[in-house]
Amino acid sequence: MFKISLDQTSLSEEQKQRLHEMWLRCMRRIIVSTTLAGSGHPGGSMSSLHLLLMLYSTISHTAENPCWEGRDRLVVSMGHVSPGVYSVLSEFGYIEEEDFLVGFRRGGSAFAGHVESCVPGVEWNTGVLGQGLSAGAGMALGLKLQEKKNRVFVLMGDGEQQKGQISEARRFAAKYGLNNMACLIDRNHLQIGGSTHAVMPQDIRADFAASHWNVVYVEDGNDFEQIFQAMRKVYLGEAAADPRFPFAVIARTVMGKGVSFMENKAKYHGSVLSESDAAKALGELNLENPIAALKQKRSVSLKSARTFSRPPVYPTVVTGEPRSYGADKPTDNRSAYGAALEDLARLNNTGKVPKIVGFTCDLEGSVKMDGLHKVSDKGFFECGIQEHHTATASGALSKEGFAVFFSTFGVFGVTEVFNQLRLNDINETNLKLVCTHLGLDVGEDGQTHQCIDYIGLLRHLFGFSLFMPADPNQTDRIVRYIAGRPGNFFVGMGRSKLSPILDESGNPAFGAEYRFSPGKADWLRRGPDAAIIACGAPIHEAVKAAEELARVYSVHATVLNFASLRPLDVESIARAAETGLIVTVEDHHADTGLGAMVAEAIVENGLRCRLVRLGVKKYGFSATPSELYKAEGMDREGIVRAVLQAQGAGGLTA
Repeated sequence: MFKISLDQTSLSEEQKQRLHEMWLRCMRRIIVSTTLAGSGHPGGSMSSLHLLLMLYSTISHTAENPCWEGRDRLVVSMGHVSPGVYSVLSEFGYIEEEDFLVGFRRGGSAFAGHVESCVPGVEWNTGVLGQGLSAGAGMALGLKLQEKKNRVFVLMGDGEQQKGQISEARRFAAKYGLNNMACLIDRNHLQIGGSTHAVMPQDIRADFAASHWNVVYVEDGNDFEQIFQAMRKVYLGEAAADPRFPFAVIARTVMGKGVSFMENKAKYHGSVLSESDAAKALGELNLENPIAALKQKRSVSLKSARTFSRPPVYPTVVTGEPRSYGADKPTDNRSAYGAALEDLARLNNTGKVPKIVGFTCDLEGSVKMDGLHKVSDKGFFECGIQEHHTATASGALSKEGFAVFFSTFGVFGVTEVFNQLRLNDINETNLKLVCTHLGLDVGEDGQTHQCIDYIGLLRHLFGFSLFMPADPNQTDRIVRYIAGRPGNFFVGMGRSKLSPILDESGNPAFGAEYRFSPGKADWLRRGPDAAIIACGAPIHEAVKAAEELARVYSVHATVLNFASLRPLDVESIARAAETGLIVTVEDHHADTGLGAMVAEAIVENGLRCRLVRLGVKKYGFSATPSELYKAEGMDREGIVRAVLQAQGAGGLTA
């Protein structure tokens, strides 16, 4: 594999010739792949091609083992330059050229329109601009915590610098001294809408310098020698204003570089060449034209498939003995979470490298991460009010062998950063997202902070398990459960103090002998006349309602706690339906959460029962949680009323 040492002072003539030959082959692949596909982004692929070739020629990597522990990480934040990335990966032996050319942008192929990690050599699925620097920062933090010598490089476009998340990532990288990372910016001054200055003026060099990054400017980013010299400065730390901080290499390039009629034309950011123009471009470069032969091959079934995957990297976590909370000592679930997290840190962060890592955004005390911080300063990261960056960076770090917890209020940790969580899901991270202050239980903070869409949103993420503990005891056990396992988990809770849920004998239902089991509902009360299904804080009102129904009205209701929302216990829903009436109660939008999931289960399984869904039907106001629950009919009185009214009428209520 072609390799250039950054210890040499300049490129040899032989290396320059070799790089030029590689550039020509890659140019051919970019033109041919996009023309055959009839879509893609050739212009940016061509402007950044010199940068890509120099990166792969100088960083530590091996095509024979794409997951080699000693590899440097390269995150291509501007994922639309996939034709350039795949072309270079083909040049370095990661993939077969024909598989890429025949499969580019075809269903079932690994070679998607934006880079995806099902292609060996691709570290992180990108395409949604502005997130790559955060992902790189998470990787760099993980490597630094483990005292590894690997470096992280992030290739970015200039248009995406308009994204606010990038400024969040710059500040984070400077604060935590991530001098093991560098970004390279393809500064071609063009984006879809035309000139970057016309679309949104920006001074990229000044922005990075203001965040304390070391800035290197390359006057001709399509010249291999100039890029090589910039890479040497990064590698050797030369020209560093402060060696504690990362490098930003800003390279002035030309959109569509190499084809005269494409150069400096914004249209070629996302417009491909017709077959006749492709022939003209290939002729200008004195390259053969294989389009006709490859068109025939694209008309038959694909040979390649999405087969490459990275093995999960996750630490062995000692989960410890659960804490138990008695009926005489009400506490909030978030405090139980904090205590469990502190236990986990104390048990696992005993060596040089922490296993349990916590991220928060200026809410350490509110989300109860102060215990973790106290016992393991090296495992706690305060990110400031930068939720978008934190969601991405914590996700990326979770793939580097850490059990990573990210905690903030629900409205910030779910609603605000849904897109970042979606990218984490696609990248198969191992994030433990624990959000407090959910629903109307936030109370007096008012409607802007009353997150009522967390289940509805997170149900769209295929890889997230969703848990809503009922009380402090169940919270403790769920937190320990997720810490010990890879994968993405969401755990949600309000902020009110809660007494432990008691079983019918008056003992804590989730006490010493209880072990959390995903996909299994908890049968707290059993009765033949109706079933009340709830999750989170409203389960307490459900139990009170069932007791009043039995005592006052001789109506004996089953109460089911659905702490596990995904996976969902459909079997228990079917058994609950045998009562003829199910009432769901949730501190969530009534149309998109637990009630909707139960309704789907009823219809999909052909169950016959009446369904009443209680939940939030309008934005709340500033009041106590009990007042808000009462206003929405989600308190004990409202649940009792709903059961009695439903028993007196037929049909389905939604």
